[in-house]
Amino acid sequence: MTPPAKSLRIGGLAPMTTVDYPGELAAVVFCQGCPWRCRYCHNSHLLPPRSTEQIPWSHVRTFLEGRGGLLDAIVFSGGEPTLQAALPAAIQEAKSLGFKIGLHTAGPYPNRLQRLLPYIDWVGLDIKALPADYPTITGVPGSGERAWESLALLVEAGLALQVRTTVLPGWSYEGDMHPLSGALAAAGVESHVFQNCRTDSILDPSLALIGAPRPSPVSRAGF
Repeated sequence: MTPPAKSLRIGGLAPMTTVDYPGELAAVVFCQGCPWRCRYCHNSHLLPPRSTEQIPWSHVRTFLEGRGGLLDAIVFSGGEPTLQAALPAAIQEAKSLGFKIGLHTAGPYPNRLQRLLPYIDWVGLDIKALPADYPTITGVPGSGERAWESLALLVEAGLALQVRTTVLPGWSYEGDMHPLSGALAAAGVESHVFQNCRTDSILDPSLALIGAPRPSPVSRAGF
């Protein structure tokens, strides 16, 4: 039995954003918990499964009920939202209020993601690297295979999709970014964005000591 929306553990709420769902005014619900420990994660407070400062779903629902006609969408982000079994119920409640549904995910649970597809309008998928290189980022063996399986599901479903890659300090265009872009294009991805690594509050502070890669001719969609 699917847990109710009130069971969703929420670590934060952004009341309005223009960048987290391209082309839409959205609110963002930050779900608590993540199975990976990515070295460049700057939301480390969302990694534990629980927090002492959680926001109840009832607060989010009341907020959304007052934003009809003012916001277009709600984005479930994290942490990793698909970690939580209550996510489907929360998504369906938000959709019943008339909002488009966006999802930020790194794709660690392909089977759970597949079950959500009928209720989602847009996905921002975090693809970190080629599959073999994932453990050096996430610390979890097999994480790359699961992420790329999620990518294949989304491409096959034809869902509106943007793939996002945080550039790991120490990467080069020729050795890392270009091969990744090529593999994503071959997989059917039409929108891919490289984004800078924020080094102000990351999980692995040693990354701040490594130089960022030189600017490359490929920085946004279009390969």
